Amino acid sequence: MPAIKDVARRAGVSVATVSRVLNDHPSVRLDTRERVLAAVADLGYRPNAVARSLRTDQTRTLGLVISDVLNPFFTELARSVEDAARELDYSVIIGNADERPELQDHHVRTLMDRRIDGLLVSPTDGGSPMMLAAARAGTPMVFVDRWIEGEGLDAVPVIRTDGRGAIRDLVDHLCGLGHRRLAIIAGPAATTTGRERVDAFRSALREFGLALSEDHIGQGDFQADSGRRVTARFLDLPHPPDAIFAADNLMALGAMDEIRARGLRVPDDVALAAFDDIPWFVHTDPPITAVAQPTGALGHAAVRALIDLVEGRPAESVTLSARLVTRRSCGEPEGSKQ
Repeated sequence: MPAIKDVARRAGVSVATVSRVLNDHPSVRLDTRERVLAAVADLGYRPNAVARSLRTDQTRTLGLVISDVLNPFFTELARSVEDAARELDYSVIIGNADERPELQDHHVRTLMDRRIDGLLVSPTDGGSPMMLAAARAGTPMVFVDRWIEGEGLDAVPVIRTDGRGAIRDLVDHLCGLGHRRLAIIAGPAATTTGRERVDAFRSALREFGLALSEDHIGQGDFQADSGRRVTARFLDLPHPPDAIFAADNLMALGAMDEIRARGLRVPDDVALAAFDDIPWFVHTDPPITAVAQPTGALGHAAVRALIDLVEGRPAESVTLSARLVTRRSCGEPEGSKQ
């Protein structure tokens, strides 16, 4: 197993500098920190005492790193993870990455140092030195909702939802209501879910004889402000879309704020639909049509897979299906629901 001096040699710094980086000391320059973390990932380094405790002891504690605790989807996911873990006599420590890769790695490092038995992660983007280091050190790990592709992480089970069928149903639904100029507020292209939802939307449009123009793709970040910003650009087009699909619930709420701020109405002036249904979408005016993930089932499946790994059993990836829930934000008849 590599030692801290090996990391220092690889990064071209002192052992003390490596120690400061691993303990999040603010005095280390950003470029030095990145170089040290890259060396940690390359070598698969973990402090010996921690690595030894992870091999021999169980704390019956799991770590969960979620992308954004303010996103209702992840709040519900965290609750389902806690419920499932409690049923199996495990506790959960939660870290909120706030869609920031550096904060994600901070939480992974902190959880590892607290001797968790296993790690559940919904990654913020496509790269993570600490996550790669944890995987190489043999830490039981499961990705939930999102995942990271690449060498060293290929064997990590992924518990996810396939939304392609539900997105196809949404496009069919929108076309049936007479909408032809369809636009999407996309999530970050660095995330698997961000890319997958755009690809599914484009493919569904093609199936119904429609094209997704570049003007009708807006890059968001899974947060409300970006939904409002992208919607403003859409509405300023010479031929604005007559239906907007937001690739998550917070961006949909941002879109609704912008539509209302312009004195326009949903769905009279522009239809609106979202990915990730949430309980209070039924209380908005109008209630929002959405693609719903089986969030509770995701959390329970992720915990079962992780505990299988922790207890020495094999674990497989699991893919669940999303479904379309129709309400009245796309021009559906009064009382319409599914």
